[in-house]
Amino acid sequence: MAEASLEGEQRVFMTGNEVVAWAAVAAKADIMYGYPITPQNEIMHYWTRLAPKYGKRFLQTEDEISAGFTTLGGVMTGRKAFTATAGPGNVLMQESAVMAEMMRLPIVYVIQQRGGPSTATVIYAQQEYRMTTFGGNGEGHRIVYSTATHQELFDYTIKAFNMAWTYRFPAFVLGDGYQAKMRETLTIYDPEERGQTLAKPEAILGETSEPFRHLRNTYNTEDELYEVVLAHQKDWDAMAPKIVEWDEQGCEDAEIILVTHGVVSRAALGAYKQLRAQGKKVGCFRPITVRPFPEEQLVKSVKNAKKLLVAESAYGQFLQSVQTALYRNPVEIVPVLRPGVGITTEEILEEYAKLSK
Repeated sequence: MAEASLEGEQRVFMTGNEVVAWAAVAAKADIMYGYPITPQNEIMHYWTRLAPKYGKRFLQTEDEISAGFTTLGGVMTGRKAFTATAGPGNVLMQESAVMAEMMRLPIVYVIQQRGGPSTATVIYAQQEYRMTTFGGNGEGHRIVYSTATHQELFDYTIKAFNMAWTYRFPAFVLGDGYQAKMRETLTIYDPEERGQTLAKPEAILGETSEPFRHLRNTYNTEDELYEVVLAHQKDWDAMAPKIVEWDEQGCEDAEIILVTHGVVSRAALGAYKQLRAQGKKVGCFRPITVRPFPEEQLVKSVKNAKKLLVAESAYGQFLQSVQTALYRNPVEIVPVLRPGVGITTEEILEEYAKLSK
């Protein structure tokens, strides 16, 4: 594990999983509950090495179901608690995630996506997009950040804790196996030294300021549930415009726009820079929050475009979000769908060449 410090700002070279552990320390997280699964294992390993130095704790549970629910328990006692998983583990944690949605518990999940379905590969994919954004049997009242770089893994892990505790919805950091294992440079820091305010945790049950609080995830009648879900939706709708994030470049005059998320955005950005250097009218649009999805911003960005090239390492999961946002919009959408396979800058350039003929 790299020798590093959060005092001041420090330039480091480390794996994505190591970055997540340091980010959780920077966010003042108290405890991690987890169960091993590739490719997120090292988040647990690095956290357990950091924990004694920073007064943190760790509990390995018997499976991912338990990891999810023990994290909820930690949150209820007022601890900044988090967990991390991937693939089949993400499936098993959806039950705790929807319980967090119903009971408005600020749990943080870090997801390092791997190929699916089922065990499949332990390497990389973007096939957990739909499950992470709308998993479980609820309405998707959750916050999901899709990261592309190690700097973003650090920044948005911190932000996930802040947003979860501010708005009381579960928050996910959606990474992937490539980010988990590869090394690259980034700057780590203490957010409070930069003037950022970290959300303060408070006990939800037990020693609280309220003499009595009744948390429920079970309701007796349809009407009762209906009122609760609509109240959550109202809070969600009020929050979404405040937290939605996206990145767009060169879309004002673009005839073709590259639309991607997560690590595939690195390839798209590389293609965009090369094509712009050649004088091509190309743009690049990337949602950072994939839940809430920046629908209005995407509609505005593509208003002058003739075609969109939508690339993802899944078979149409992200594409469906784009199509929903652009319903009734006449722009042509050309998908590049490669489930469980990485997409390079060169491959995006090849696809662009086909469209520009």
